[in-house]
Amino acid sequence: MALEQFSDVVQRCQGLPDDSYTSEDHNIFTVAGRSCIEKGDSVQVLSIVLDEKNQVHCSKCMGWNLLPPLIQILIKKEDKNLSQCLAIFNHLLERCQPKELLIGLLEQLEQDDPDTVAESLHLLLNPLQKVLLRLGSRKASSLGMTLSSVLDQVAKLPLPYTKEQEEDDVFSLCRCCTNLITFIRPFVQEVKQNLQNSEELSEGKRMGGQNMDELRTELLKFCMKTLGHPLLEVQLKDPDTLVESPLRTFSTEILNTLSAIGEPLPSLVYQPLLKRKQVPGFLEEEVRYPKESLASLAHLVFVHHLAADTFPSVFSPVFCLRCNMEHICLLLSSLPADLLEIKTFLTVPQNLVKVMTICSRHDLRTRGLKVFQMSIDKFNTEAKHTFFQYMLKTSKHSGVEGYIIKNIKNQIDTALQPGNSNTWFEGVHLLPLLRKVLSLPDGPETDLLEYLDRVMESLNLLRYLVIRDKVTENQTGIWTELYKIEDSFLKPLRVGLNMSRAHYERELHNTMETKKSKAKGQANILLLTLIALHSALHTFDMIESVLVRIEELIECFPKTSSGSEVCIASVIHFQLLYTS
Repeated sequence: MALEQFSDVVQRCQGLPDDSYTSEDHNIFTVAGRSCIEKGDSVQVLSIVLDEKNQVHCSKCMGWNLLPPLIQILIKKEDKNLSQCLAIFNHLLERCQPKELLIGLLEQLEQDDPDTVAESLHLLLNPLQKVLLRLGSRKASSLGMTLSSVLDQVAKLPLPYTKEQEEDDVFSLCRCCTNLITFIRPFVQEVKQNLQNSEELSEGKRMGGQNMDELRTELLKFCMKTLGHPLLEVQLKDPDTLVESPLRTFSTEILNTLSAIGEPLPSLVYQPLLKRKQVPGFLEEEVRYPKESLASLAHLVFVHHLAADTFPSVFSPVFCLRCNMEHICLLLSSLPADLLEIKTFLTVPQNLVKVMTICSRHDLRTRGLKVFQMSIDKFNTEAKHTFFQYMLKTSKHSGVEGYIIKNIKNQIDTALQPGNSNTWFEGVHLLPLLRKVLSLPDGPETDLLEYLDRVMESLNLLRYLVIRDKVTENQTGIWTELYKIEDSFLKPLRVGLNMSRAHYERELHNTMETKKSKAKGQANILLLTLIALHSALHTFDMIESVLVRIEELIECFPKTSSGSEVCIASVIHFQLLYTS
């Protein structure tokens, strides 16, 4: 039935002008033709479309509607009529209108399954190239649309991270990248040839100048987008690790493409410091040269040494560093937590801590602290949470621990702001961090003077929490943890504070008694001792003032007979009162 309908509509349309086909003709041709291909009548369909009587108008105007079932069969490679379907497909590529073909091919390019994505790209890139070349000089916008669709599909493929994954091309990304370079080659060559000709001819005499600029723009956009993905995320292997690396070759080809279309790599890398000329008709600077893409380019050049031979040797190391600092800063922004598994990301902060605490020069200690904070700011919230736990565990320096606790307080404050909620500095994820912070290293016997920075920042954090996080909200979970904090931190601190004060008051009394009986020559030494003792007692007063304030804020909560605070019941009680 379908074959008869298809044959009838083709015969009826023989010799008719293109604009004489009715919507019914188009509908019957499409439905019947697709049904024939799906049911296995590809041999008959091939015979009909190859008939010279049908090639002039009918196949040329309506044949592209047969692409969907043909492409599905060619992707699956299972149909017994595979060779006939391929012949129909190739014939349509030669006879149909290129604009309609382009639309039909791009529609079939859209896939969701990664395996199908790779197969469709492998099948359709070469036909797309042929169709675009048939468009002549006015193909720039169509090329841009095609490249954008192709890269959207490439983004659906998983990235290979190991040497074995890249060698075996388990996700087919390497094959797709290789096909992509082959796809753009004639268009790159066209722009390159035009640029060479423009050196001999004036702008006014150059043929197709505007169209060629548009084509160059689309190729530039493609290279910039490719530098963003996959090249910014993929982990290239050194030649010593993988001699034949398809992804490394793809990266090199992208850099060569930039040079070929008139974008010198040095000016792109040094773009943050060099004022680029304004090119009429081009995109805005931020769109034309995305910062992420330029940073990826700098990484390929200076880390993997790709296209390094194209760079002049006249630039000083300081200039190179200045130009790359913006790229480095961007690449370090929002570092994920899993990067902390890389040893370097932990050893660098440890070395900064040494500069901050041991270096004899004050200016270097100050700079070290500034860089240390900058490195913290580059991590995302999960990475900050992990990093803070690591530093509290390993730093063994009260000042550094106090600085980390201050950062924790700032992160909690940000999380409690409206619209800034995050799971890492609230509730269940925050509580393990608070337990590390709100504790004394040696219990009641902790040297409060040695650990002053840590103790004061811990108290300030606790005071902030009980004031800022209302009991009716309990976003941080502090109110359900309060009885534990009293037992592990506040009570031992009170005991330690009383012991330390009693010890130093006794030392002060003994020193004053000694002063009365000593000769005048020892008065200066005793005076310095008295000053130190008074300073210690003043420090204890400062600790106690904050401790007393915290005790006042939480003393309204009822106690059980065993002395533990019934915080959970209190929270539920207050929440019921608040909502009623």
